[in-house]
Amino acid sequence: MATSKVNLKDRVDPATGEYRVIAPGETFRSVTEKITRIVLTPHTPLGWFAYFAVAGAGATMLMVALCWLFLKGVGIWAITQPVAWGFAIINFVWWIGIGHAGTLISAILLLFKQSWRNSISRFAEAMTIFAVACAALFPVIHVGRPWLGYWLFPLPFTMTVWPQFRSPLMWDVFAVSTYATISVVFWYIGMVPDFGTFRDRAQSKFAQYIYGILSWGWRGSARHWMRYETASLLLAGLATPLVLSVHTVISFDFAVAVLPGWHTTIFPPYFVAGAIYSGFAMVLSLAIPLRKYYHLEALVTERHIDNCGKVMLVTGFIVAYGYGMEAFMAWYSADHWEAFTFWNRAFGPMGWAYWCLITFNLAIPLTTLWSRKLRTNITFMFIISLVVNTGMWLERFVIIVTSLTRDFLPSAWGTYRATKWDYMTFFGTVGFFVFMFLLFVRFLPMIPMNEIRLLLPGAKIRPKTGPEVIR
Repeated sequence: MATSKVNLKDRVDPATGEYRVIAPGETFRSVTEKITRIVLTPHTPLGWFAYFAVAGAGATMLMVALCWLFLKGVGIWAITQPVAWGFAIINFVWWIGIGHAGTLISAILLLFKQSWRNSISRFAEAMTIFAVACAALFPVIHVGRPWLGYWLFPLPFTMTVWPQFRSPLMWDVFAVSTYATISVVFWYIGMVPDFGTFRDRAQSKFAQYIYGILSWGWRGSARHWMRYETASLLLAGLATPLVLSVHTVISFDFAVAVLPGWHTTIFPPYFVAGAIYSGFAMVLSLAIPLRKYYHLEALVTERHIDNCGKVMLVTGFIVAYGYGMEAFMAWYSADHWEAFTFWNRAFGPMGWAYWCLITFNLAIPLTTLWSRKLRTNITFMFIISLVVNTGMWLERFVIIVTSLTRDFLPSAWGTYRATKWDYMTFFGTVGFFVFMFLLFVRFLPMIPMNEIRLLLPGAKIRPKTGPEVIR
């Protein structure tokens, strides 16, 4: 069911001056039809197949790169002395950071009762799960013998070999596995009511059977809703600390080292802010094409784009503070090696990467996101989201590579040039991420129907009872 276009004046709430969370003219029926027809349509759009083919080619490239890696070993990558860490760890930290926005939107904003989160929470949660899947791949293949990855878990081996819990690799395993588990459970529980709607509206017997199983007998009774809301709040409470703890643990991979440029206490908050920064940028990178392609402008409105821009502005300034503190401490510490490491990042052989990240993460976003007009310009925000994600990847590159190429001993200095297998693995994970996201959009509800219905004017009408009925 299509709704008529509304002008800009109607999209703004006169009481608050803010853009509306849902455009005027939407009803319970129109919201349900908009979301269910994306999944239950008998004819998949040809454009979806085109994007799916491109993403599938990227995922295939990842499989080729991994097969060659398992045959030849990690020597096909550019990791060598002194750069024993390379693209694998860069991509690991970058993908984990991207997943943070989904947890913040679905958990923290739920606890703070922010209604604007409803339209974007579902695919932000899916983004988190697929990003964590891509991130978890890199530590496994980086250890060199991925078939022994189960040694990282505290299993009672007969040879009495236990994990080394003083190793940051072990911290990553427990942090990421906990994060992934909570995210998947939260994501699935939120979809149960929508699965019940899909089951009742599906025409195919097979679809009715599958969605019936996934809905766990959902009937929308008061008891079901009570248990659903209780479970959602409990999971949100469990997930909220993960927003701060996961990337804090990831930052310990670097902060516990004695290497100049890594051994700093600013890393935990700096990494968390950067993760939310890049995560909201990825939310925009996904939300803007989706709302255009599936005509969801009435559900994902300028309010969502504007608020994401505000969050990026705030976290961008926290990231800028982290950059400033790195420069300040390099001078204030009076440590020769810290000062040289900062100088090498900015003016050394790889100084181009440092100034690119300053441009992409600070200069462009933090001077433009102040403007509400630009924050609600769809094309501009899509470009900014790509710019920020590129800048955040370069940030991880600068932190890892430039600190390792030149450390304490000039005789051990080297350089780093990524190989084609590094690039194939990275772009392959991008293809795998898009591949999984397209499957999610096609077969699962990417917007929570029941939460959107609660925002409609009709949901706020209460039937009169008691003395009011008599009067």
